[in-house]
Amino acid sequence: MTRERRPIPARALIVGAILAVAALGLTIVGGVTFLAERDRTLADIDERLISQVDALGQVDELRVVVESGALASAPGTADDFTDLSSYLRAAVSRLIPGRNEASIAAIDGQIAFRSANELSQQIADDPDFIPHAVATARPADQSVIASTTIDSTDLRYIAVPVAVPGDERGGVYIRVVDVTRELEPITVSLVTYTAAALATLAAMGIVGWFVAGRILSPIRRMRETADSITPTDLRARVPAEGNDDISDLSRTVNSMLDRLEGTMGDQRQLLDDVRHELKTPITIVRGHLEMMDVANPADVASTRDIGIAELDRMTRLVEDIDLLSSAEGDQFEISPVNVRELTERMGDLVGGFPGHRWSVAAIARGVIEGDYDRLLQAWLQLADNAAKYTPPGSPIEIGSTVDTTAVHLWVRDHGPGIPHAARRRIFQRFARADHRTVGGSGLGLAIVDAIAKAHLGTCVVTDTDGGGATFTITLPISQGRSETLPSPVRAGDVVLQREAAG
Repeated sequence: MTRERRPIPARALIVGAILAVAALGLTIVGGVTFLAERDRTLADIDERLISQVDALGQVDELRVVVESGALASAPGTADDFTDLSSYLRAAVSRLIPGRNEASIAAIDGQIAFRSANELSQQIADDPDFIPHAVATARPADQSVIASTTIDSTDLRYIAVPVAVPGDERGGVYIRVVDVTRELEPITVSLVTYTAAALATLAAMGIVGWFVAGRILSPIRRMRETADSITPTDLRARVPAEGNDDISDLSRTVNSMLDRLEGTMGDQRQLLDDVRHELKTPITIVRGHLEMMDVANPADVASTRDIGIAELDRMTRLVEDIDLLSSAEGDQFEISPVNVRELTERMGDLVGGFPGHRWSVAAIARGVIEGDYDRLLQAWLQLADNAAKYTPPGSPIEIGSTVDTTAVHLWVRDHGPGIPHAARRRIFQRFARADHRTVGGSGLGLAIVDAIAKAHLGTCVVTDTDGGGATFTITLPISQGRSETLPSPVRAGDVVLQREAAG
């Protein structure tokens, strides 16, 4: 069994990324600074070595000119140095080497004179340096700066051949610089910089760890909240404090949880209601089947009719549930809807409902944004309810009006009306007014309410003057612009005069 690899915590990733970028930046800055200082120091060493060529001409105020390996004196001082030894002795003793430098004079490949310091002694103890330096000696106009290493010490030197007229021996003046010690301050600075950089990275890591923890704490609480949520308990919410992006995310998650809780609650309520509604027809059918006398054709036919009727009722219930699910699922096709055409179409349709005197009392003219079929469906459902619960032969009016804030689609009946205590409950699933005994699934007004809410509107019930109830679907005016038009309209095959509206 392969063990699942544990992911790296986001807190560690954030701090690691910050430290990696900071370390890269510090390394680049330190490296560039070190290389620049090192090159500057080496250039300064080379400049000092080259200056020794000119300094050879200033020994005891004598200007020496080195040409083609020969030493010639300035006019009037030709006899100051009679041989090569005296000149090289004067050069070594008077051209005092600086710190970390050494002067050496060699005659015929052997050290003749040297400065009295530790570096010159170290060079003298090395048997290979002098032959190597003599081999690299070049005239002043062809001077070459060379490098070598003695006992892990890097040296940089220049070797200049020297000759005095009348002396057949070959001389070489060598100036040596200890590069290791010259670079020592830069090396110490680099070590100090490295220590300071490591301390800075450590401080950044500690501070970054706590800062990242504080920034990520809302996300951690969000994760803990998500872990605590179960299908039966959606009450947990994420604390949302402040005005930063994380707080905005927390509020968005809380809003999502509110919607999920509402949806889950609605689903549980729907299942409870469906279970309750289906229990009755199932019980009825089962009871009649158990008591049916199979030898009695009349009893069998009666039981069959009862079973089919109950199955038809269950079919209507399922269809209404599907309708309600579609209305609540935002399955709408929003387009411009002509309110006048919608009202006239509604008048044509209700004219075919039997048992009542239908009339169109008002028409609002204009265009709104909505789903034409869904709005017509909701309006027809209100008309169907009015026809069911209103005494036969009583008048029912429909109409559309507009005011400064909304468009209203209404159905007005003259029946028994709706008790005030039941006016909110009747829009819930499977709810009915207490005094009503007309059959139905109890989902009609719930469907109307869902369609109205999907259009950012509402559906309310009020009293009708003289008795009865008026159901009104209200759509906010932001959905479109409209106006009431008081002119004759056609309802069924009868031309009716609409009541003045507004």
